[in-house]
Amino acid sequence: MVKEELTKEAFKITAHMVSSLDGIIAKKDNSASWFDTPDKYEKGIAAQDPVEFLKTIDCYVMGARTYEHAIELSKSYGWAYGDKPTIVVSHKNIKPERKNIEVYSGDLHKLVDEKLKPNYKNVWLVGGAELIQEFIRLKLADEIRLMVIPIILGDGTYFLNGIGQEKLLHLLDVVAYKNGMVELRYEIKK
Repeated sequence: MVKEELTKEAFKITAHMVSSLDGIIAKKDNSASWFDTPDKYEKGIAAQDPVEFLKTIDCYVMGARTYEHAIELSKSYGWAYGDKPTIVVSHKNIKPERKNIEVYSGDLHKLVDEKLKPNYKNVWLVGGAELIQEFIRLKLADEIRLMVIPIILGDGTYFLNGIGQEKLLHLLDVVAYKNGMVELRYEIKK
């Protein structure tokens, strides 16, 4: 029983998103140039080593549009998710372009209980907005990590526009970086 409780506590689903200050996660043309910020914030810290940090993530989960966008970006920047298992949630007939990618179509509770919990401890939802909102609505996500880029985009796809319910959050951490980005980390109260 104790081992089962420890395993339960260790399993976590993090909804990760990058957004403009006005809450936009994607421009209508899907361009990503706004991710690069020329801003400087002297009181901020240097970004942590991405290679070391990414080692802590066991599995990525994303929606079909995020996957298609990531594949397109990978032609210029490389595949951002490395060799980690990546599950694409979609009802579309998608042919995975890498051996570590699996397509899942079905109940999200089953995905979590039968596929994610038995195999992983640190799962990251990396988009899109609809999939993350559904995980939050179903009380499957444990925390939100939001990286705010110092820009106002004014139009595009909003992160939590349409979640349709109130959710209490608990602030776990705030980090300001030298490039002007701010990371907000919240526990989702269940």
